[in-house]
Amino acid sequence: MKNILILIIATLGIMNYAQPMEIITDDNVIGKTNEMEIQLFNEKFTQYEGDRVRGATVNSLIQSVVANNMSADDESRKVSVSGAITLDKNDTELPEKRADAGHTYKVMCTYGTTEDSKGLVTSITIEEN
Repeated sequence: MKNILILIIATLGIMNYAQPMEIITDDNVIGKTNEMEIQLFNEKFTQYEGDRVRGATVNSLIQSVVANNMSADDESRKVSVSGAITLDKNDTELPEKRADAGHTYKVMCTYGTTEDSKGLVTSITIEEN
């Protein structure tokens, strides 16, 4: 009986020692936070992507871009628009040209590749169908 008890204690000790420990470092937490921030930022624009986006929806996208650019802390968070409708990153007013409600458009997002904008939507192309 004494040998069985020693064997059980030894087995439990080995099982506990063999289980991998998960260590959370600041780098892991920061990396996951940045990924979530990037995803949340991009969703403001990627929700409008598509091949047959209605004109009214494109106009909503443009409003979202202007609002974003006005509140952006730094240049890496500003978005430009090109194609059928153009908007510079520093424009603080809606452009005179609007999307026609009777048309559909192709909306495509482009993502940054530099260190400060990597993974962020940096520009949007709008093409009339």
